Amino acid sequence: MASARRLTHLNPQKTLFLLCDVQEKFRPAMPLFDKLLENAKRLTTAGKILNVPLLVTEQNPEKLGKTVQELDISHAKANVGKTRFSMMVPEIEKQMQSLFDGGKPTDVVLYGIESHVCVEQTAIDLLERNINVFLVADCVASRVNQDRDLAIERLRSAGCVITTSESVIYNLLRDKNHPKFNDLRKLLLAKSADMQLTKSSSAANENTNSKL
Repeated sequence: MASARRLTHLNPQKTLFLLCDVQEKFRPAMPLFDKLLENAKRLTTAGKILNVPLLVTEQNPEKLGKTVQELDISHAKANVGKTRFSMMVPEIEKQMQSLFDGGKPTDVVLYGIESHVCVEQTAIDLLERNINVFLVADCVASRVNQDRDLAIERLRSAGCVITTSESVIYNLLRDKNHPKFNDLRKLLLAKSADMQLTKSSSAANENTNSKL
């Protein structure tokens, strides 16, 4: 088991969003696809507002289709087709090198599908490059939930920070007086879709929005 990594704040200037293979052909096979999409839309929009660079991949897009239209990825620095399961293909590495001093970000916010295949292999490659990985648990899915859940457990043990879309947004903001806070208020007022990550999460509970 890898030693636990120190939990750090996200710095927008040193952070990269990686969106992995959220493609149309996967929709019918994944029971939680629409809920994942709801959370991923909010996170991707927040990243755009906060000027966090985004890189996108599509697995075998000729057969599996393009990234779903509901996700606005117009601000992505690159959208790369691939056959390798990991996102860390040469085109993505080249983009990372051009975006960040030293050739790589300090932190990557990773989300997409499938949790136990492309997302997991991407996370491992990032950790091997000494990049901190913030795995967004409510924005990853697999065809079978147990595959997702066990992948999250493995990646936690490997040293990833397991987080949620809302937590990432607040981590990037860090202060209610952030100049973009009001631009994000509507997103933050919305309740995250339940991805059935814990037994208690399926129960309805009140969202007081006390932070807002």
